[in-house]
Amino acid sequence: MLSPVILLGLILSYFTILIIISYWTGRQDNNQVFYQANRNAPWYLVAFGMVGASLSGVTFISVPGWVADTQLTYFQVVIGYLLGYWVVAFVLLPLYYRYQITSIYEYLGQRLGAQSHFTGAAFFFVSRVLGAAFRLFLVALVLQQFIFDPWGIPFEVTVVLSILLIWLYTFKGGIQTIIWTDTLQTLLMLVAVVLSIVYLLQAMDLSLVDFFESEVFKQYDRVWVTDNLLARNYFLKSLLGGAFITICMTGLDQDMMQKNLSCRNLKDAQKNMVSFSFVLVVVTFLFLLLGILLYSYAQQQGIAVPTVNGKPNTDLLFPEIALNEGVGIGVAVTFLLGLIAAAYSSADSALTSLTTSFCVDFLNLNERPESEQIRVRKKVHIGMSLALIVVVIVFKYVLDRNVIDGLLTVASYTYGPLLGLFAFGMFTPYQVQGRKVLGVALTAVALIFGLGQIPSSALGGYEIGYELLPLNGLLTFIGLVLIRRKED
Repeated sequence: MLSPVILLGLILSYFTILIIISYWTGRQDNNQVFYQANRNAPWYLVAFGMVGASLSGVTFISVPGWVADTQLTYFQVVIGYLLGYWVVAFVLLPLYYRYQITSIYEYLGQRLGAQSHFTGAAFFFVSRVLGAAFRLFLVALVLQQFIFDPWGIPFEVTVVLSILLIWLYTFKGGIQTIIWTDTLQTLLMLVAVVLSIVYLLQAMDLSLVDFFESEVFKQYDRVWVTDNLLARNYFLKSLLGGAFITICMTGLDQDMMQKNLSCRNLKDAQKNMVSFSFVLVVVTFLFLLLGILLYSYAQQQGIAVPTVNGKPNTDLLFPEIALNEGVGIGVAVTFLLGLIAAAYSSADSALTSLTTSFCVDFLNLNERPESEQIRVRKKVHIGMSLALIVVVIVFKYVLDRNVIDGLLTVASYTYGPLLGLFAFGMFTPYQVQGRKVLGVALTAVALIFGLGQIPSSALGGYEIGYELLPLNGLLTFIGLVLIRRKED
């Protein structure tokens, strides 16, 4: 077991490296570098770095922890992700490159009008703040329980320190810095998951082949749910839900698209997206395999799932085994570096994309003098950091479910209007004006939220799952069509 002092030393050493990278990549302190890396980023670096940004600390901890409840059925959603990434590559990316935009929500402004631009950017803002907060909450929870609690440091201080470190290495270079730091962070994360699997197999005295043939593996090896249409994770619902989650959380998300728009041209961006999609599927399967190993080891050693506020929290099983259960210093070190790498590779890009979107979509900063643009951008960057601090701290008191499940559920509410808006722009020739656009989006969210609260018993046993996201988009689309007809 590593002492909190050693763990903290590893974290500070890691961030020292990130700050050095930031200094090297942030020498050109201008908005073109911060927003788009001068549109000169190598596609293969962007693709590799996006793996870490997409998976994040949520995948690193929460997906393995979720295996006990879902077995391998989450992989159905991951296959859906693959389908969605191809839609992003060959439908959305050509659109964005054709319009030559900095924020993807500028497309809504050019195509549908100012109110649609504002509505799209506002829903992204809410979505990304909540999504980034989910991810940061999880890593802060681990740091708190295993490093700062022994010193009596409050959770709120842990959150402030975590986000301060992100701000330090992103405030100048923005997306150009993140492309390089994400590459390092993805590498560390992949090394961590592979070494963790190896160490756990050794601790249980098993080869990988022996493990696949074991009775323990067979307890968790269900992938496809084909026997119950009513189930929340029925395979068609999972595949379609996964595809739409990717289309929205990647293709309609400034955070992920900002990296793609930093590539030299459309062809490079598409190569990035396609290669990244296959790598992501393989890596996610490794995390699911790691989850089975963790539960197998816990069962073998009699290790209980850690609790938070008196309730079992499966998200903490991996850190509990890695840091407290004597499986070796190798697991502890690789876990900690992998966790920090995974968590911050998504949080740093979220902070940058929030800053970019707020400056471009809400402040129209591109229309101001360059000297004023840089000054305002830096102030907004600080403001976004403070917003994340507040939301993460609130999550400690209100979040009561597995983080990956909570993240995908929230996405069903916040990304649906974006899906409807972009679909209306792409598949109809109309524009929509006035404040009714925001009203339509909010109404769709309210209806979907109400639908999501209906108990399965009232629906004949049917469990509502990730289909809420496309339904949300469809309601928004229909609402826009209706207000357009009234305008005519």
